[in-house]
Amino acid sequence: MDASTLMATAATTALLAVAGAVMLVARQRRQARDTATWAHTVERGQHIPASLHPVIDPDICIGSLSCLKACPEGDILGIVDGVAKLVEPSHCIGHGRCAAECPVGAIKLVFGTSERGVDLPEVDEFFESSRPGVHVVGELGGMGLIRNATIQGRQVAERLGQVMDRRQEPGVVDVVIVGSGPAGLATALGCRAAGLSFRVLEQETVGGTVANYPRHKLVMTEPVELPIIGKIGKRQISKEELLATWMKAVARADIRVEERTQVTGILGQDGDFTVETSQGPVRARKVVLATGRRGSPRKLGATGEALPKVSYRLIDPVQYEGSRVLVVGGGDAALEAAIQLAGETDAEVALSYRGDVFGKCRDANRKKVHELAERGRLTLLMKSQVREISPEQVVLELDGRRTELPNDFVIVCAGGELPLEFLKKVGVGLRRYHGEAPGEAANKPKVRRGSAKDDEARGDRRFAFALFTLGALIIAILAVVGWEYYALPRAERLKSPLHEALRPAGVWGHGVGIVATLFMLSNFLYAVRKRWSRLKGISSIRRWLTFHQFVGFMSPLVIAFHAAFQSNNHLATTTAGSLLVVVLTGIVGRFVYGLVPTQDGRALEYADVVARFERLKARLEPTLEQVSDPGAVRGLLALATAPAPRVWLPLLFLRMPFEAASIRLRITQARPLFPSAGDYQSFREDIFRLLRLRTQVGFYTSLKRLLGGWRVFHAVLAGFLVLILTAHILLSLYLGYRWVF
Repeated sequence: MDASTLMATAATTALLAVAGAVMLVARQRRQARDTATWAHTVERGQHIPASLHPVIDPDICIGSLSCLKACPEGDILGIVDGVAKLVEPSHCIGHGRCAAECPVGAIKLVFGTSERGVDLPEVDEFFESSRPGVHVVGELGGMGLIRNATIQGRQVAERLGQVMDRRQEPGVVDVVIVGSGPAGLATALGCRAAGLSFRVLEQETVGGTVANYPRHKLVMTEPVELPIIGKIGKRQISKEELLATWMKAVARADIRVEERTQVTGILGQDGDFTVETSQGPVRARKVVLATGRRGSPRKLGATGEALPKVSYRLIDPVQYEGSRVLVVGGGDAALEAAIQLAGETDAEVALSYRGDVFGKCRDANRKKVHELAERGRLTLLMKSQVREISPEQVVLELDGRRTELPNDFVIVCAGGELPLEFLKKVGVGLRRYHGEAPGEAANKPKVRRGSAKDDEARGDRRFAFALFTLGALIIAILAVVGWEYYALPRAERLKSPLHEALRPAGVWGHGVGIVATLFMLSNFLYAVRKRWSRLKGISSIRRWLTFHQFVGFMSPLVIAFHAAFQSNNHLATTTAGSLLVVVLTGIVGRFVYGLVPTQDGRALEYADVVARFERLKARLEPTLEQVSDPGAVRGLLALATAPAPRVWLPLLFLRMPFEAASIRLRITQARPLFPSAGDYQSFREDIFRLLRLRTQVGFYTSLKRLLGGWRVFHAVLAGFLVLILTAHILLSLYLGYRWVF
């Protein structure tokens, strides 16, 4: 290798090192920022999500981080300990895009947490409630987001279309849909597409809860797919635009909504229901409840709340012109009502919230409210609660003090309560969710066949098998075509009649190289798919990753046929070697990283032993006061209960033997301090167990960090491969190898 080659190699290596360092530093800075955000969230007591939210399994997460860019609400997810984490739980509104964009299924959406449960109708994965034949979808089942409610309506209709026969009975419809909001109308469209007969019963008007939203309220931030109609929506869509779209969909699908029809009860059994309504009984084989919670607004419990001046939604801000209005609540509905009143009228607007910060709303609404407050158009009354309401004023408890506020109107936007009485009457049971996914019913057998999730998983397996079959077929064809030639020694190949075609510069060999190069470059489509929003609607990210892996495994094999299983020049060898290293680093990032356990399980055991040590410490304290040097034992206790080390893995291995020897010596020296051999032996066993667990926690954390950096190594090498590949192509063209052109 000459000097110029060495210099070029050194320069390229330095360039790769710099690029990798820049990427690692950027990732570490993001992780430091997100870790600080999470710590601040816990400190403020806002680490418990309000409703539907994602949980990330760190033992499955491979650090792809495509989920971070998927959330329409911004930086709700972050990087902590090398994996994704919900760092702003109170800002999460359950879009679910993060789960859809996870290529390995490490994210699932759940209701409630171990600390705070959520009461919801109990349903299985097909949205069937505890009463057979009665299904619950949309906001009533916890899916308050319009897009998610619409998807549920579509899925329940697809399920009913699969399990119901098409028999016709006079005066009986297949499905009664209660509610004409997003979930109800999506169910109706799905039933129409499935060929099921149905009736839609609505106690108010078409649109349900959406129809009662304030004017121009943004209600959707991404499109959704509907049966018959196709994709509706855009990046941002207002209440009026959505209702107009729904009306067109209803007209196109010939759906009749029976307005002003209130459901009062459900009699009968699965397959033979009689739905009691204010307009008379309706017979049906299945019932879908999509009523939402709008009929049960959450009350304040304040004196005078029944006065006519109190309302529970804002419809038209103009009616409050020149008035003194108090808005109560801290969610998006309350903030948006206050924003509209302050921005579109000359009303004197105050916003009362019992918390010290707005933690259950979109970031854009929070910023707008604070902006209006700074301009003097809005008065913020944080840490306040309404105690009394009278015709001329409102009495609040503001930061522990009684405050009287002149007032004309009160708008309470504190959310909705489950219609418990109605659910009890129709026989739908409730369940308290503590971090379970929607559809994980506690007392129902798991019958996964036919579910949307199972269909998707089955489709993924078929796609993977199809790629495997295609790959095997390609390799088989290449092997059959050239087997006689490739099996020959290099010297004998020159005499073979196949040499001119199958050699790397031959018609066949060169063509295989060109196709293999284009095929290899398609591997970057996965990276483009993760970052380019226009591609996000094209298949699932899991299938893109499967294709990425397929190309990665196939590329070295196909390139080997192009090279005729030999190496004739340094550039070709470097290209093939770089490709192999890229594939190997990809295997580490995709598979080995996921095999490394996280610290969580060990950390729990570690915490248990720490608690035992605290008890041991308390028991030893009187004894330590009597010895000449109690600091030695106290020092060991402090060392054993200190946080696990967070250092790079090589440094951890260098430190381990020295620390182990030092600790053993200190434990031995502490023997005379104990009153009996039994006390010393118990202390020794516990402290060794604790220190071993502490080391394991540090090891798993360090290994995860190392393998997390491996992904950066993989990306940098992939970029280097493109450069080498380009040089290989240019050299081939320079030497006159132009295939058939």
